[in-house]
Amino acid sequence: MANAHKVTPKGDLSWYVKWMGSILLIIGLSLRSGGIYPLDLYFTLIGSLMWIYVGMLWHDRSIMLVNMACFSIVLTGILGAW
Repeated sequence: MANAHKVTPKGDLSWYVKWMGSILLIIGLSLRSGGIYPLDLYFTLIGSLMWIYVGMLWHDRSIMLVNMACFSIVLTGILGAW
């Protein structure tokens, strides 16, 4: 891997959405570990939605699949909380 180089975009829209989505997911997980329910679900839902968008921008099906599953599971939790 001596010639490995970074291939993800930097400074474009996807870069900002990716980092904001990551921060929101980390906040959501932190809230979840602290038992702050259902607020944790909202942060996780928005973060996963942002990552779905990044996956669409990058044409990366694996990113879209994982985050669509996360989005669906968290949305079910939100609907159950109501």
